[in-house]
This record gives sequence, C-alpha cells and structure tokens, in this order.
Amino acid sequence: MDGKARILFLADAGAKAGGGHIMRCLTLAEALMRRGAECAFVATPAAVAVLEAFGAAGIETIPLAGEASAAELAAAGVAVGRRDTAIVADHYGFGPADEAALAATGARLLIIDDLRRRHAGGIVLDPGLGRTAADYPGREALLGPAYALVRPAFAAARANALQRRAADGPAARVLVSLGLGDAGAITSRVVRALIPAVGEMTLDVAMGDGAPSRGELEALARGDPRIVIHIDARDMAALTATADFAVGAGGASVWERCVVGLPSLTVVLADNQRDNAAALANAGATFAIAPPSGDFDRRLRRGFEALANDAAVRAAMAEAAAVLCDGLGVERVAERLLA
Repeated sequence: MDGKARILFLADAGAKAGGGHIMRCLTLAEALMRRGAECAFVATPAAVAVLEAFGAAGIETIPLAGEASAAELAAAGVAVGRRDTAIVADHYGFGPADEAALAATGARLLIIDDLRRRHAGGIVLDPGLGRTAADYPGREALLGPAYALVRPAFAAARANALQRRAADGPAARVLVSLGLGDAGAITSRVVRALIPAVGEMTLDVAMGDGAPSRGELEALARGDPRIVIHIDARDMAALTATADFAVGAGGASVWERCVVGLPSLTVVLADNQRDNAAALANAGATFAIAPPSGDFDRRLRRGFEALANDAAVRAAMAEAAAVLCDGLGVERVAERLLA
C-alpha cells in the first residue's frame, strides 16, 4: 500500500440509533491509527457529540450541517471518499445502490452489518453468533464474535476478571448499561423495576450525557446511595470487569460483557438484536429479555433475582460467555482492512 492509508467512516447516530455505531467505528479507527492510518468521520451533530465525548486525538471530523438521511450520508461519503484507501459503512439505512456508489469511488468498502442483508459489494463484517458464509453469498465476509469490535481495554481486563469470577463470591455490584442514547428512557424503567430486588447491592448505571433518563435517575441516586450514576463513562472496561453481573442492551456491548465473562440479562431493544440475543441465550451466555412490553418488569426482576441469588448460575454463565469472544476482533479487522 503506497503512502499513508486514509480510512473514511460513515456511521449512523441519533435518538433512534444511539451511539453504538459510532462507538464500534471509533474502536476500529483507533486500531487503524495505531497502525499508522489516518481516519476521518463524516458526522452529523449526533455523531459529533459522541466523537467529542469519546474520540481519540487525531481523528478528522467532516461535519454535516444537520441530521442527514442514509442517502445523504452516503452521498457525502461519495463526495469526499475518492481519495480514501477504504470506506467503513455502518448504517442500516444504506441500500445496495448506496454501497455501489461508495464502492465506485475506488476505495475498499467495509460494511458492518448484523441483519444478513443483501450487499452490492465490499467486505461484510458481521460478528453475530453462528453466522456463516451462506448468510452473505458471494461476499467476502468476516463473521462471528472473533471479529467483534471491542476496545482493547476489555481484552486487557480479561484475565483478572475471569480469575475474580472463578472465586465465586456473593454478588455486590451490578452494571446497568442500556446504551448511550437510552432509547425510550429504558434505563429509568429498568432501574425502577429492579429497586425492590436490589437489597444491599450497588447499581452502577451508565448512560450518555443526553440520556432522557438522566434527570430522574440522578434525583433518585441523591436519595439512594445504592445507585451510582456514570455519564459518558471512560472506564466502561473497569465497570464491566468489576461488576458481578449486568443488565445490558443487546447491541455491540454484548461482546464487551463476553470478553470479561460477565453474566448478564440482555434486554432486546431493537429487531436487529433479537437473533444474536437468542443465540447467546441458547449458548448459556445470557438471559434474554424480550422487548419491553406487557410483563417486562416481572420478567426482568425474575432474571435479576436468579443471577443475584445463585452463584452457580453466574459461574456457568460467565464461563459460557468468556468462551465466545476474546476481545481481539478489532485487531483482526484492522489487519484485514489494511492488507
């Protein structure tokens, strides 16, 4: 590869998509920069907010004036992408025509997907458990949790976390992390549902700066020392590694929990999370809770109490989760993209 590689990222962000797409792209960008590449994001205001909170020094931001549709984001990528070595596309709204236009820039195209959609070209990255080449016929594909884009801090915390879990002590800390965007104020609903079952345990509640649950939960925490609020936490690897179990969303953070063997309740917050959450549950790596409706609170408390009260269940789940993902996927993807 002649000269310094330049990688352009096009990722969704906002009230509906949350910050997960930007965060996993940022993880990949940092791995690429460690290898000498230059990285840039075409970013809506919502994406800029995430990058400013978590972004690494040296990442270029190409801001868009306002919220953009998938087609507008793709068009912006085409407009600036002709000088790039590769383009990373992480947006469920991109269709085959958008991807074909991005590929026509001459840049290598990496498409991050977990919906088993049809793609016009490029390399497909889908970390979903049980994915096979048959899910993406005719495409070069990086499949399964071995390619999950997990930040290096989780792999660094893995050995100590697994050793601590093997000690089989009582549950004392629970991580509640349902996405930076806190879609539908799900975090406050979950915390309120769990309070009767918390006992003397501590709830470490992580959310983004603009989370709709923030005001309510900060007020609740002022009167209840068992609730500790973490806004735009930079130490998520430490929070995840030191928790005894978690209540988490079904997006990319499931792999962070697996890396450090964290037993969990996985709350399915979007259709694209269903299959993977079910596969993880079938593997014994989590309890999956269906989309919030009906008897959600009761099912949530029942799963919470099962993990809180049974060290053997936690130990078995920790072992099953840790086997699935070693946390080194981002290094494998970066190497492949720059090959």
